[in-house]
Amino acid sequence: MTIAFALAAGPVGADTAGAKVLRYAIENDITTLDPSGYPDVYSEEVLGSIFEPLYRFDYLARPVKVRPQLAAALPEASADLREFTVRLRHGIFYSDDPAFGGQPREVVAADVVYAIKRIFDPRWKSPQYPTFAAISITGLDALRQRAIDGKQPFDYTRPVEGLVALDAHTVRFRLDKPSPRFVFELTGVLAPTAIAREVVERYGDAIGEHPVGTGPFVLAAWRRGSQIVLARNPAYRDVRYDEEATPGDTEAEAISKALRGRRLPMVDRVEIAIIEEDQPRWLAFLQGDMDLAALPPTYVPVAYPGGRVAPGLARHGLKAQSAARPDVVYTVFNMEDPVVGGYAPAQVALRRAIGLGYDNDEEVRTLRRGLGLAAQSIVAPWTFGYDPALKSEMSEYDPARANALLDLYGYADRDGDGWRERPDGAPLVLQYHTSAALRPYNELWERRMTALHLKMAFVPGLWPEQARAARAGKLMLWFLSWNASVPDAESFLRLGYGPAIGGENLSRFNLPAFNTLYERQALLPDGPERSALIAESNRLLLAYMPIKAHVHRVGVTMYWPRLVGYRRHPFLRSFHTFVDVTPTSR
Repeated sequence: MTIAFALAAGPVGADTAGAKVLRYAIENDITTLDPSGYPDVYSEEVLGSIFEPLYRFDYLARPVKVRPQLAAALPEASADLREFTVRLRHGIFYSDDPAFGGQPREVVAADVVYAIKRIFDPRWKSPQYPTFAAISITGLDALRQRAIDGKQPFDYTRPVEGLVALDAHTVRFRLDKPSPRFVFELTGVLAPTAIAREVVERYGDAIGEHPVGTGPFVLAAWRRGSQIVLARNPAYRDVRYDEEATPGDTEAEAISKALRGRRLPMVDRVEIAIIEEDQPRWLAFLQGDMDLAALPPTYVPVAYPGGRVAPGLARHGLKAQSAARPDVVYTVFNMEDPVVGGYAPAQVALRRAIGLGYDNDEEVRTLRRGLGLAAQSIVAPWTFGYDPALKSEMSEYDPARANALLDLYGYADRDGDGWRERPDGAPLVLQYHTSAALRPYNELWERRMTALHLKMAFVPGLWPEQARAARAGKLMLWFLSWNASVPDAESFLRLGYGPAIGGENLSRFNLPAFNTLYERQALLPDGPERSALIAESNRLLLAYMPIKAHVHRVGVTMYWPRLVGYRRHPFLRSFHTFVDVTPTSR
């Protein structure tokens, strides 16, 4: 195959008004700009430039390092790890909004308390509720249940022992159980951030379209399915670049030296196009319309052969960074679905046969052009609990064994049409929810399931609608990914944790033995005992197969030389604040 690339020298880094503009594209639209909304990576990337969490990761440090953002220092912890005190920085203000009546509005501790209570308010149906319920903040779940049982509005004014604003700039947390990694619960934009109650009350159910935060950017435009535009927040405080390069990391040290002391953000505007198809998204980058792009696997052989930028691209100054991503691409089975769900041996056998009949290695080799690691479990690289030496049935391709399992448990072709029926004779059709951009993956699925005489029906749709349907338990099978926000396995295990149904747990898997393992590992510090519990949790997920893990992706980002300071970070996805775009001519 020969592909000719028409390369431009790139657009100017400034528009006609002299503003520095960062331009790139994503493959799916965001779902919401409400921090308590659905935690997809696309929304997270944008939210992270509008809102600021209590803590964030340093942009350059490897291994990754947590540093205060809205907080003034790391949490002060009690000896039993059940009480934590967080002190906020003084003089941090929200971006201007009519909700504030023309007056500057400083962030106070009550805003953090309110933001966390919103996650527990049944009105908002926050998918983050299961995550925060698992933390066991004393009294907060009881307040939620009081609203549900009384069929009344959530009482934000009612005191809660576990969540108190001690003064204008101090928040105290009390938990029902120890939390050895509590700082991770407060790190990143999907963790608690400050939200002004008057903004929520002004915009109501439309709050997801009217984000008002303290971050370096504000929302300038959101044309659904087309474009998201961020503009510099004129009210943003004086923050200087001071990211910490790890000694010996020459690339990071060079970035730190070049940018240290620069006022943030360095660009005036961020324009994010939504282009679902790989080809037009990639060509827009090559033509110079975009400053950076994720390299689609289709173009790896010609753009990044052998793990190096192709000579024709390198001559134009294009650069690339690659790294394993802390994610897992997986197929989720709806455990409440009458066809693929259930815990009886025959139902488990169907899912395991489907898993054995799909070829993870072929997906990595042919569809991803080598940019991936065949997944042995749902736990991803960069996280505690990931075992690079593990080899399991999750990545095993064995159609003979798969067919034998189906035969053994009564999945037979009773009417001679070439397709298996269910053990009771009812039709068996696997409804796989997908999108046009996933056609090569659909074709691989269809080939492999046809070899098992299992009939598939592909149901196309848009990501935001599919996400909502999956949370409600309305999809049979769905192809998606999960990305870690912190360097720990716990968020991956929540994909199968019963109380997280409707949140992270889209399979609706609810096995008491697994739930117990999850809760036990959450109480332990990192070490061999916790690693053993994580491994046992993985074995249960493999045995019941509510999730078929495919791959851990290797990401390659290519960028023009006018983009200064870019560095792939495994967890900090909102990079807009830390990069500059230098003006160039075509």
